[in-house]
Amino acid sequence: MLYKFKGKSPKLEKDVFTAPGSKIIGDVELGEKSSIWYNTTVRADGFPIKIGSYTNIQDNSVVHIDEGLGAEIGSHVTVGHNAVIHACTIGDNCLIGMGATILSGAKIGKNSIIGAGALIPENKEIPEKSLVVGLPGKFIRKLSDEEIEEIYRHAEEYAGFAAEHMHIEAVDSGN
Repeated sequence: MLYKFKGKSPKLEKDVFTAPGSKIIGDVELGEKSSIWYNTTVRADGFPIKIGSYTNIQDNSVVHIDEGLGAEIGSHVTVGHNAVIHACTIGDNCLIGMGATILSGAKIGKNSIIGAGALIPENKEIPEKSLVVGLPGKFIRKLSDEEIEEIYRHAEEYAGFAAEHMHIEAVDSGN
């Protein structure tokens, strides 16, 4: 569901999928073929949120802003289920693992993986092509070209899933 907040409405490019139960609030821009999945909240209630093309924000995730900080997520980014993206910047072609938390002011360089359950502290800068895991997140190694290509392929694949879900129909349980 899309909601206007303080006169600002979400802006959606071509072929964007917003799942039933998702909430997109305020000054949000969604790039072409991006997808916001079931029960996800994207809440720009003071500063803007920009999400690039072919980016998927999976089920039960939250994207929010902070005082003086918006959020920007690049293109071909996968944000796994139950992630929290809080007033940070994520470069193009990244994978943010399930349950990861990225805090205010953090910057994730392009072509990176943040592992499932990782915590990226406020204002932390992660160089591009990094694999980061843990609490707090620690650099493990640089990603290979094959791993970087797989991140891209996964985002493209999710755009295909989103196209299929655009035709979902509610059914009566028969009770």
